[in-house]
Amino acid sequence: MTDYSIPDYSGGSLVNLIAELEQRLTGSAQAKGLHPHLADRIPAATTYVLMLFDGLGDQQLDHPCAAPLRAARAATLDAAFPTTTSVNLASVATGLAPATHGLIAHQLYVPSVDKVVNTLKWTTPWGDRVKLDHRSFLPAPNLWERLRASDIEPITVQPGNFQDSRLSRVLYRGCRYEPIWTVDEIIDATVQLARVPGRLIFTYFPNVDVSAHVHGQESDEYAAAVSAAAGIWERIALALPSHAVMVGTADHGHIDYQEQAKVLIAQRTGSEFYGDPRAVLVRRVDDELSNMIDDLPCRVVEASEYRSWLGPGIDHPDLAGRMPEILLLADPDRLLIPRFMDKRLTGYHGGLAADELRIPLLVTGT
Repeated sequence: MTDYSIPDYSGGSLVNLIAELEQRLTGSAQAKGLHPHLADRIPAATTYVLMLFDGLGDQQLDHPCAAPLRAARAATLDAAFPTTTSVNLASVATGLAPATHGLIAHQLYVPSVDKVVNTLKWTTPWGDRVKLDHRSFLPAPNLWERLRASDIEPITVQPGNFQDSRLSRVLYRGCRYEPIWTVDEIIDATVQLARVPGRLIFTYFPNVDVSAHVHGQESDEYAAAVSAAAGIWERIALALPSHAVMVGTADHGHIDYQEQAKVLIAQRTGSEFYGDPRAVLVRRVDDELSNMIDDLPCRVVEASEYRSWLGPGIDHPDLAGRMPEILLLADPDRLLIPRFMDKRLTGYHGGLAADELRIPLLVTGT
């Protein structure tokens, strides 16, 4: 399998976009900013709106309903690896690559509780709650705390039902949370908040990801979600004050899979699986799994190589304990589904195929 690329953490990734905005607002950042040819696409501003459309990969801008987004595309970036929501939102919240912030998988082995934890729900894969201090899970200071220390106000605008979730406690320590309930509210709140100079406003829209997972990219539901995303972008862009610039992107793209592409991994083996169906992490590789691997549609990646895909920087103190022995990187046209990974969906992501990795850089403003 060779149809994949590694994220460009040297200046072409989501991590670098966050660092670029932090550098502009505060004068310093924890990671490198964007490559100059990318940074030049973003005008200077005293307030930035970072608009993140969950699950809207760059290739998805070819959808007929995405015309306003396609018109605003300034360039293409890479998501962090694994190309999944919790990993990339942690990079937004910290301005760090996954190896440094430590949230390195959707399903993550956490040594302190000796369990695999679903990092969207913060439960075991079968739904049991896990006792963790969510607010201290990511390193301190995070992006929001560093902004506040420089007299920049960080605000996130997103659905009200997410406000008190365990994931929000992990991600938004130190960030003002502005709850919204409708598309009109997400637009009005973002525009009103952007009227004040000296802010970073992180506006998050989850609908594209949900519809792609459940219904796939050929569905009416997906078209409606992309149309809503395009309308949000267009209406905010028209109403922004002159001192504000909106930058848009995503956390990953999506690929649709038919049932015949889903390869179930038998659980007779004593190995422990985590990660997700596009990039399965394995602890305790036993003889039974070793005998199976040659028949699986994947590339076997050793831990040292996987670490290099998690980006530069100082390793998180718990990184070694969270790392797998091997990674099974599924072929672009296949999913590997162990027990407790969802086989019911249409859309998936998490690997390194272009449709998962490439995310848009959208720009509007002054």
